[in-house]
Amino acid sequence: MAVQPIRLFGDPVLRKRATEVTSFDRELKRLVQDLTDTMLEAPGAGLAAPQIGVSLRVFTWYVDGEVGHLINPTLELSQEIQDGLEGCLSLPELTYECKRAMSVVAQGFDMHGEPLTIHGSELLARAIQHETDHLDGVLFIDKLDSDARKAAMRQIRESEWFGDAGQPQIKVSPHRTNGFGF
Repeated sequence: MAVQPIRLFGDPVLRKRATEVTSFDRELKRLVQDLTDTMLEAPGAGLAAPQIGVSLRVFTWYVDGEVGHLINPTLELSQEIQDGLEGCLSLPELTYECKRAMSVVAQGFDMHGEPLTIHGSELLARAIQHETDHLDGVLFIDKLDSDARKAAMRQIRESEWFGDAGQPQIKVSPHRTNGFGF
């Protein structure tokens, strides 16, 4: 399929709650393939549809040699917490310690509309939580303590990728964002 441009911090699509998927059609299969191709090319441990400009509740992951995807996820988080470095393809060159649940049970659907349950711990749990946050308009920097968040924002403002006058470049996705083709 096709590698798509990744939306960067500042793009409004990254701050909106994505829409539930209702049509498990050819377009959705193409979206999952494009997400997978883009994630692997980047390379990254996960990629959510809003990161390529599509406001649908779909994400992919690549952890420990396993590629997967989940649509319309709901999560059950463990009480046990892990603290580890986290980054994001929409925030290039930023990595900060971020607290996440140690394990997760994620339920949703595959691209064919079949129910799917994923049990993940450590890095897979982190990736699933990170990508599900994207579907809710939440970025990992939102989860940092205030000192780390201030440092991250300073690093973003000083970065070359953030664009002229602090405005990111916004690109158009070739995918439909709802059932009406726009």
